[in-house]
Amino acid sequence: MQNSAAYKKYYYQSDITEQYPQQTQQGQMRYSQATRNTTGKTNYHKGQNYGHTNTFGKTVVRHKVYKKKKTNPIARLCTAALLGIVGTFVIPYSVRNIVLPMIHYDMHPEIKTDLVSMINPTSNYLYDSFVLNRRILSTPIKKTQMADLYLTDEMTGLKTGLQGLMAGYKMIQPSVFVWEYDSGKYVDINANKHFSAASIIKIPVLLETFRSIEAKELTINEKMALTEYYRSEGSGKMKYHQVGNEYTIDQLARMMIEQSDNTATNMLIAAVGGMPRVNSAMKSWGINDTHLQNWLPDLEGTNYTTTKDLAKMLYNIENSSFISPQSKSYIFDYMGHVENNRLIQAGLPQGAKFLHKTGDIGGTLGDSGIVTTPNGKKYIVSIIANRPYNSPQGKNFIVAASSMIYNYITANNY
Repeated sequence: MQNSAAYKKYYYQSDITEQYPQQTQQGQMRYSQATRNTTGKTNYHKGQNYGHTNTFGKTVVRHKVYKKKKTNPIARLCTAALLGIVGTFVIPYSVRNIVLPMIHYDMHPEIKTDLVSMINPTSNYLYDSFVLNRRILSTPIKKTQMADLYLTDEMTGLKTGLQGLMAGYKMIQPSVFVWEYDSGKYVDINANKHFSAASIIKIPVLLETFRSIEAKELTINEKMALTEYYRSEGSGKMKYHQVGNEYTIDQLARMMIEQSDNTATNMLIAAVGGMPRVNSAMKSWGINDTHLQNWLPDLEGTNYTTTKDLAKMLYNIENSSFISPQSKSYIFDYMGHVENNRLIQAGLPQGAKFLHKTGDIGGTLGDSGIVTTPNGKKYIVSIIANRPYNSPQGKNFIVAASSMIYNYITANNY
C-alpha cells in the first residue's frame, strides 16, 4: 500500500511538472536557494511560494499562502461611524446646496446663480468686449501709455487743514487729491477710493475721442446724426433737438464738456466704439480705478472713478507722447469754457486760470482740473464729495477746500 501511494504520488507530480514546467523549475530554484541545510521542507514568508520534495526527489510547487490580517474592532467601529456621518450629513448637504442648485435653477428662485461670474469674478468691471452677451477681457495689458505723476513729499500742513475742514462738514464724505507741478508735492485724502464719477467720466471719453482722431478712425469734422437712441435726460440742450440733426465731432465734444451734454456724450461714446472700447483704452493708459458701464446720465452712479485717476488723466493732456499738441489745444479750449463755475472755481481769486470738468448726480458732487495762478504756479486739484441728496453742504465744502488749497500753495515757495 505504501508503494502504491508513492506510485500515485509520482504520477501526480509528473503530471504537474509536464503541465507547469516553468512554475516547477522556479519552485525548484527557490527551494535550492532557500533550503541549503534543511531536511526537506522550507517555509517562506507570508505571501510567497514554498517547495516540497516528494519521495522521488521531485518538487511540487504550491500556491501562495496569505495570512488573514487581524483587525482592531475599535478601528472598525470608528471607520463605520465616520462613513455614517459622511453619508448622513456631508453628502446630502453637498448635493442639496451645491450640486442641485447648479443643475436646477428653480429649486430656490430667490437665489440667483451666475456660473460665469463665479468663474470670472472680475468680468463685471474688467472687460473690453462682449461675446454672447457676456463681458470678457480680450486685450492683453501691455506697458501703460500714460506717464505717472512724479510724487515727492506730502504737504502735511495742507492735509491737516483740509482734515480740520472736513470735521466741520460731518455729513460730507470727500476725496481730495492735490499735486503741485514744480515740486511734486501732493495731498492724498481717500484719493484711491471709488466714487461715482457723474459727468466727470466725460474726461476719459474726451481723451479717447481725440486719440481716435489721431489714429485716423475719426476726423474732427466728421458728422453724426442725432437719433432717439442717443437722446438722454439730464444736463445739456441736445435732448430738445430734432432727430436727424447732424453735428461734427468738434461740436459734440464742445457740448459734452462746456454744457456737460449727456446726449452728445452718448454719441461720442458710440463714435469711438462703445463703452468696452473706452474701458479698454483706459486700461492701456494705466487708469485702473475708473470704469464706464452705463450710458449718461447714470443717475444710479454705476460709473466710477478716483480723484487720483482723474489727476493722472489731466496731467497727461500735456504729455506729447500721449496726446498731440493740436489735440491738447482743442481739449484745453473746451475745458476753459465750462459753464459750471460754482465749485472749485468759486474758491479761486480773480486772475487764476482753471481748466476743468464738473459732475453732479444729486448724491455725489465733484470737480477736477488744472489751476494756474497769476504768477505761473500750476497744480492739479480733484475733489469728489458724497453728500445728502442735493445738500448745499457738498458745494460749500468744495468751495472752501479750493480756497484753502490755493492760499496754501501760493503762500509756500516750493
